Amino acid sequence: MPQLRAYRPGDLPALYRICLLTGDAGQDASPVYRDPDLLAHVYCGPYPAADPSLSLVVVDDDGVAGYLVGTADSAAFAAWQDEHWWPALRARYPLRPDDGTADHGLVELLHHPPRDEAPEGYPAHLHIDLLPRRQGQGWGRRLIETFAAALADRGVAGMHLRIDVRNTAAQAFYLRLGFTALTDSVLVRPVSPRP
Repeated sequence: MPQLRAYRPGDLPALYRICLLTGDAGQDASPVYRDPDLLAHVYCGPYPAADPSLSLVVVDDDGVAGYLVGTADSAAFAAWQDEHWWPALRARYPLRPDDGTADHGLVELLHHPPRDEAPEGYPAHLHIDLLPRRQGQGWGRRLIETFAAALADRGVAGMHLRIDVRNTAAQAFYLRLGFTALTDSVLVRPVSPRP
């Protein structure tokens, strides 16, 4: 029986794999990247390292089938990354001349990360990925509602996420869950206070 549970450190390799398998607008990004870890170094790995209590996984008989990673405070998280996450990766992946690969673009992000300017009132942000075997079964909704409850417990007013505009199915999913579009790629949702 599948279950949603808190992240455990042993889950990290599975999260990295899922990030890659869903990293091309919801499709398998394995053919896109030479280094299979680069995508997750940017979009997955730092979150459970910074605050594992805001990382969740869906597990079934075949192992981890999906995850949600997030932060309650995007600005504080960016400062944490600058101090604790990016330095080791920058040493491991030095900047080189542009070779036209997708890997190069991610290495650029390691050295010059975009600042996730949180929309006012929506300081939290998240990334969520589910393998096809667990999509369309309510697990995405459960992950987001569990994350929202954790944010409410911390007094966080709202959350946001950035979406690849090519992933129209994901955008429709988020809109059904109460997110609204600020732009084509930024969606926001208030967090209801706990009773």
